[in-house]
Amino acid sequence: MINTSDIEKAKRMIKAEKRPIIVKAQDDQFNRKILEYGKFDILLDIESGNRKDKLKNIDSGFNEILASIAYKNKVSLAVNLEEIKSLPKKDKALRFSKIMQNLRIARKKKVPIYFLGSNKDKEVHSLLISLGSSTSQAKEAISF
Repeated sequence: MINTSDIEKAKRMIKAEKRPIIVKAQDDQFNRKILEYGKFDILLDIESGNRKDKLKNIDSGFNEILASIAYKNKVSLAVNLEEIKSLPKKDKALRFSKIMQNLRIARKKKVPIYFLGSNKDKEVHSLLISLGSSTSQAKEAISF
């Protein structure tokens, strides 16, 4: 897993890494540039970070433009459930609201999204259905 905020260092690490290549999301500018570079497999936890929500808008770190770029470069999204389990209840709720928005955008633009860090497929499937995922998207999310 590549976890750096320097774009050039991340590109060098991607070239040296073996498949599947997972890049940890950083700030919005880094995420956009690394998605445009696109020679990796998974962008992890794009909804995390210190994001401020507006009154009528959730800043989930993912939008239709980034989804189109991810689809074109065949980059998937992933969510780390182990990290979410360790959060306080209020932060979990905020994170799940951002994940719900990202699920809708990913389904609309046909970007695969995976859930990592849990070996209980039935529980993850139920969680995805309750977050608003379609059944086919939920089956795909736990198939990684």
